[in-house]
Amino acid sequence: MASVRPIGDHLREWRQRRRLSQLGLALEADISAKHLSFLETGRAQPSREMVLRLAEQLDVPLRERNVLLVSAGYAPVFPQRALDDPALQQVRKAVDLVLKGHEPYPAIAVDRHWTLVASNNAIAPLIAGADPKLLQPPVNVLRLSLHPNGLAPRIENLGEWRAHLLARLRQQVDATADAELAKLLDELAAYPAPGGAKAARANVHQDYAGVVVPLRFRTDAGTLSLFSTTTIFGTPVDVTLAELAIESFFPADAETAELLRALR
Repeated sequence: MASVRPIGDHLREWRQRRRLSQLGLALEADISAKHLSFLETGRAQPSREMVLRLAEQLDVPLRERNVLLVSAGYAPVFPQRALDDPALQQVRKAVDLVLKGHEPYPAIAVDRHWTLVASNNAIAPLIAGADPKLLQPPVNVLRLSLHPNGLAPRIENLGEWRAHLLARLRQQVDATADAELAKLLDELAAYPAPGGAKAARANVHQDYAGVVVPLRFRTDAGTLSLFSTTTIFGTPVDVTLAELAIESFFPADAETAELLRALR
């Protein structure tokens, strides 16, 4: 049986990850820096309420908040249910409603590891040419996007889009320290970049000022120019729900809007 790391180690690690000093975290949590130091060194044991308060200030994901509670000797408080659990029935209906309502534009729902949970009908024509092996469940949408046998050959600005996805994934790894995401990042970064990694970085356009990175995707009917938004659930208290995201793609120009209506 694996040993449980002391709560102080977890708190110190998350504080350093968020680049907060002891004093800074203590002020945000409304406790003394001395008391926080005692918690991190094991000289004091936090109450369950204190663990949750510090986790809230550190923006610790719900899954990891359960880990913190266990390390402090308390039972987890955030449930983790499958999406087909009766308790999440209304949530699943809401997800399906959002996806369906976004048609004829593409939209998908993914979990914390970018595994496809659900999609609308506008997705099917876009992924039809990918290697069937990449479409076997569980489908990882980042792998599908950047794999040489996936959608990568049809992405006209692959260098730019690849850099965007890798940067986004790297931010997730930094924020969560998730080992599976870190492994996925290493895998995707090893895929061949157009003209090499240096050329891919140089190919990133700067005229969007960080506001939007378009995806230019080639289809038999023409090239689609798309930008995406991410929707998450507010105030979740379930781990699965907290880790669910809806990626919705919108046309970046009138021609793309017309093409998407035609593809439908």
